Amino acid sequence: MKAIERKLLRDLWHLRGQVIAIALVVTCGVVTVVTSRVGYQSLEASQLSYYAQYRFADVFASVKRAPEHIADKVRRLAGIEAVETRLIYEVTLDVPGLAEPATGRLTSLPERRRPVLNDIHLRQGRYIQSQHPQEVLVSEAFAKANKLELGSRISAILNGRWTELTVVGIALSPEYIYAIPRSGVFPDNRRFGVLWMGREAIEAAFDMTGAFNDIVADIAPDASEAEILATLDRWLEPYGGRNAHGRSEHVSHRFISDEIAQNRRFGVMMPMLFLGVAAFLLNVLLSRLISTQRDQIGMLKAFGYRHSTVAVHYLELALVGVGAGAIFGSGCGFWLGGLINRMYGEIYSFPALQFEMSPETVALSVLSCGVAALAGAFGAMRRTWALPPAAAMRPEPPPRFHAGALERFGLHRLLNPALRMMARNLARRPMRAALASLGISFAVALLIMGRFFVDSIHHLGHVQFDLVQRDDVIVSTHEPVSSAAVHAFADLPGVLISEPFRSVPVELHAGHRSRRTVLMGLDPDAGLRRLIGTSLQPKSVPPQGVLLTGKLGEILGVGPGDLLRVEVLEGQRKTRTVTVTGLVDELIGLSAYMDRRAVSRLLGEDHAVSGSMLRVDDDRLPELWAVLKGMPAVAGVGVHAAAVQSFYETISSNTLVFTGVLVVFAVILSFAVVYNTARIALSERGRELASLRVLGFTKNEVSAILLGEQALLALLAIPLGYWFGYLICKSLVDQFAWEVFRLPMIITTDTYVFAFVVITAACIVSSIVVRRRIEHLDLVEVLKTRE
Repeated sequence: MKAIERKLLRDLWHLRGQVIAIALVVTCGVVTVVTSRVGYQSLEASQLSYYAQYRFADVFASVKRAPEHIADKVRRLAGIEAVETRLIYEVTLDVPGLAEPATGRLTSLPERRRPVLNDIHLRQGRYIQSQHPQEVLVSEAFAKANKLELGSRISAILNGRWTELTVVGIALSPEYIYAIPRSGVFPDNRRFGVLWMGREAIEAAFDMTGAFNDIVADIAPDASEAEILATLDRWLEPYGGRNAHGRSEHVSHRFISDEIAQNRRFGVMMPMLFLGVAAFLLNVLLSRLISTQRDQIGMLKAFGYRHSTVAVHYLELALVGVGAGAIFGSGCGFWLGGLINRMYGEIYSFPALQFEMSPETVALSVLSCGVAALAGAFGAMRRTWALPPAAAMRPEPPPRFHAGALERFGLHRLLNPALRMMARNLARRPMRAALASLGISFAVALLIMGRFFVDSIHHLGHVQFDLVQRDDVIVSTHEPVSSAAVHAFADLPGVLISEPFRSVPVELHAGHRSRRTVLMGLDPDAGLRRLIGTSLQPKSVPPQGVLLTGKLGEILGVGPGDLLRVEVLEGQRKTRTVTVTGLVDELIGLSAYMDRRAVSRLLGEDHAVSGSMLRVDDDRLPELWAVLKGMPAVAGVGVHAAAVQSFYETISSNTLVFTGVLVVFAVILSFAVVYNTARIALSERGRELASLRVLGFTKNEVSAILLGEQALLALLAIPLGYWFGYLICKSLVDQFAWEVFRLPMIITTDTYVFAFVVITAACIVSSIVVRRRIEHLDLVEVLKTRE
């Protein structure tokens, strides 16, 4: 073994603590690279494979009732490759073991199985048979949530008549990877499910022979989706349809695509933070190591080692820590990626969730680590290369000291000798102190970011379910009903407060921008559905004009005082121009709000309602559920408690798992940065501190000088880290402002306290380790003269 190789091993052993700390930071960065890439690549591959195998449609449209010959006309349209017509109805279900009514999306299938668009994948059981019209297939998530098995019976109201359905199969569909009710945002697998039934049976039940109310199509890759959608809307408008849309507006597809985009962004941002800190630590470590090993570098060069050999020697030192972190991080990343993949399998309904471990992911991780090592070692290597042997073998020239601010203003007289030395050392090496403090501030920022997601999600849930949605139950009807239904809702068993609403699908236009959404008509004094303005203050719907959620206003590019063209997508398809009177700070969905009477005037109807929000007596809920199950007009029942549970299970469980991992990584980073800073300071000032011991300073006094400096640097870094953390969280809010939900910019006091406590703990643990080394300083070494 060459002498320089033995020196590398000795240096690695001597610096093992710092090298391990750097390896842990790199591990965290590599884990985020591998986990996020494995997560979104697996999800994306599963999505594309599922779509292709089961022919997920490109275009979707619904109508009231259209004759089958319209489908033949659509098939002849240029760019159309395949067309399927269907019957889809929302029906009320009485599910065994479920007290409240459930909602089923009844979807037609051909009695004889053949390949169709949005085909099904049978998990269990068999396909429906034409001689048994009451047979159905049910979605797997719904079956699991309600413990339905083959042969289970479900009662349903089909066009006003109770019908007993028999479950003969459990199935999946690419259309319902993420299944939510018509008016919902998050899945409720216990109370909402998809049922597939024979086409002829549904035609007979709903008197739809020779007609359809839903059409899907597959288009050629080079076809213009916009032109096809416009043509479909024009052809289907006489039959009550003008809502043709592509995959991008399909709820299930959009939610999964947002998840993939989130993982892709995390896979870029988070590794950059960790590997950037690793590069910073490497630069500080190697720069100061070279400063303390000047004589060794001079000796190596004097004995014939080339400049490049010596420079590469220090690069190898960096690569050992980075390489170890890359190897360990890749293994942990694949393990954690598999864990997250299994979690996706519980949230999303795939026949098989693929696990993608591409060579590109490993290569990217190794490349990222190599870049971090080179970036951290570059400056140190350059100084090693340029250092002449003769100059290196001489002691480094002592720095020039001069009177500083402490001496000029006489403040040094107020400090004891230990504090005076601490202050002077920091003041005379401001760049070194600034870099050390900057490294600690990065750790603080990452702690803030890790906890930010917890704060944001809990605030989101509080605003939406405590301040905005304050009802206990929402009852919606299949079709708008007369205002007399308001009294019927109020007279339901156990109802304490009933507030009707009118919801209507609309397309809002502002210049060249447009967006389809739901216009919600509320009473001005509504208390069960409150609109929230800035500072979480309630707002009332104005007698004229429309209120928009902030995100919808941003998409349309409008604000208070601007005009909107409202195109109604039901009934007589009226178009009106209204004024935007304000914006509300809702964080879930995209909605528009008007006075219910103004909506009636807009539609030209006599105060019809689409349902009612109810506050109910919990003791009488069983009576209420029994009555609602028997009401044919009821299309769906939303339960507030179930919505809250679904929100936390869907959003929180997914995000908070990743957040928990992120917080663990942030803690590791905090300890690594603080420990490295303290150990490097000890290496630089070992002789100085030993000299103080020889001059009579006690171990406690010597320790206080070094550790006091580190404590002061940490105190200076914490406010800076708070600011960095705020900026990072603000950028996350801007990046993850999705249509389904938006993260609010909320950082609680608890998060700031958490970051402070973790940094303080890191300082204490590092101080204990460094203190032990101070106690074992070699006092004889300082008595040796360096020639």
